[in-house]
Amino acid sequence: MKTFFSLIAALVVGCSSALAEQPILIRFSHVVAPDTPKGKAAEFFAKRAAELTRGAVKVEVYPNSTLYKDKEEMEALQLGAVQMLAPSLAKLAPLGFKEFELFDLPYIFDNMEMLHRVTDGEIGASLLARLEPKGIKGLAFWDNGFKSFSANRPLRKPADFKGLKIRIQPSKVLESQMRALGAVPMNMAFSDIYQAARTGIIDGAENPHSNFYTQKMYEVQKNITLTAHGYLGYAVITNRRFWDSLPSGTRHLLGQAIREATTYANRIAQEENDTALKKIIETGKTRVYTPTAAERAELKKLMLKTHAEMAPRIGKDIIDAIYKETGFDPARM
Repeated sequence: MKTFFSLIAALVVGCSSALAEQPILIRFSHVVAPDTPKGKAAEFFAKRAAELTRGAVKVEVYPNSTLYKDKEEMEALQLGAVQMLAPSLAKLAPLGFKEFELFDLPYIFDNMEMLHRVTDGEIGASLLARLEPKGIKGLAFWDNGFKSFSANRPLRKPADFKGLKIRIQPSKVLESQMRALGAVPMNMAFSDIYQAARTGIIDGAENPHSNFYTQKMYEVQKNITLTAHGYLGYAVITNRRFWDSLPSGTRHLLGQAIREATTYANRIAQEENDTALKKIIETGKTRVYTPTAAERAELKKLMLKTHAEMAPRIGKDIIDAIYKETGFDPARM
């Protein structure tokens, strides 16, 4: 009998030890393909988190909306069904953070250097801190890149956009941008774009080249115009209660993994988009057009009307702070 109880005790101790050694699980959900800048950065983060914590943290990455679509993932994070997301910045506005829509303003950033003055500085830190009352911890900004317009007809001047149904993310700013062009904004999930374009529900879209290529949009869009009119980036976020529950040492190491992943993500974003554009051209299925300086100036002047229209919604103060930080002066247009 003594031997029996000794055996039971040993099994209990062994099971307790095994449970104690179970790694902390982080489910990281996103809606794009694994071979996009965000997809690769998420995998890089998972690898570095495991290495830095020596296996104490396991990050499972779920790409391509395999867990949740655009409209579902934020609620899943707040409920704790997933621990990390990297939603596009426009998706934070429906939670009450309309100031994040400033990143959707067309032509507010002329290049990545201007953008990073904001995301890497005090303005960026202030924006992420505003998420906390909603139970969300902002960890970083990740680049994807500047967007181009695509459609089944050439897009060279404002008149070419008139009446086109163009897919957008949920964003009042993007709705305003499309109306300024005379187009019809079509709000839909990222995962639905290909089918919508194939069946004619939409006529066009706006995407960085990496998204255009990995979603095989070249099969259903005959033209792409390199407008670089808007920025697409992501906020890497986590459930605040989950984050605060982690041991301080683990949080420190995960913070390091995030910083490394951010450096990696922002470095490869331009490389991935350049490579994707070459592959789009190689397919021979989509004509690629680079606007002249005059054509770009005409589009820019028209689309800048969105800045003034959206200032009451986003906040004139924060838009002015962006202008000051980047040196942009819309009055010169």
